[in-house]
Amino acid sequence: MLKQWFNFSYQNDAHNGVAHSMTEASAHSLADTANEMAPPPDVRIAPPPSFDNIYNNAAVKPPRIPYGILKIAEMLASVHLSGMSPETKRSALMMALEAASAEVEDVLQDAVVRQRALNDYEDTYQNRLKDLENARAEENSKIQSELDRITAQYMSRIQANVDDVAREQDNFRAWQKRKQLEVARITEAATFCVPQQGPGNGTGLSSVLERATFPRK
Repeated sequence: MLKQWFNFSYQNDAHNGVAHSMTEASAHSLADTANEMAPPPDVRIAPPPSFDNIYNNAAVKPPRIPYGILKIAEMLASVHLSGMSPETKRSALMMALEAASAEVEDVLQDAVVRQRALNDYEDTYQNRLKDLENARAEENSKIQSELDRITAQYMSRIQANVDDVAREQDNFRAWQKRKQLEVARITEAATFCVPQQGPGNGTGLSSVLERATFPRK
């Protein structure tokens, strides 16, 4: 009996060890798949530079003039012009430009060049963003396909386990029916081995055994 219990315990441990190994293998497989499908680092977009860097790196650089459009914007933000009407501010700016011998056309040209530089960088930034979106969408599609494949495999294993249990349950119920027939056959045979009269009048084997212990006359 001890040997039987030892063998049973060993078989259970071995079975659990195999199941544990299979679980670890599945976990490692999923981790390896995730690592292999990591997004490439070269697709990432660098943070946008400052506006000064954008102007300096533009194909057409702003003209080097002492009074450009940014200087005008700085003057408009001065506390000395605060509270003035738009026309008064314009007159003050025109006086300052005239005093500095600055041409309005040069200032406006500077504004056009800087806006073009900003628009060009915006287009470049947007194109990089589209490339990133396309790369990530393609990557996500691959991940989703791999996820669907793995999910299908695991769902197949789950269904196989469910079917395995259902099959064994059917086998067990079928065995129970055969057992009932076997018990009935054994009981019927035992009834012919004991007196028909006795304290037990039932049809089960226990009643038959009880009659067997009843003293015979």
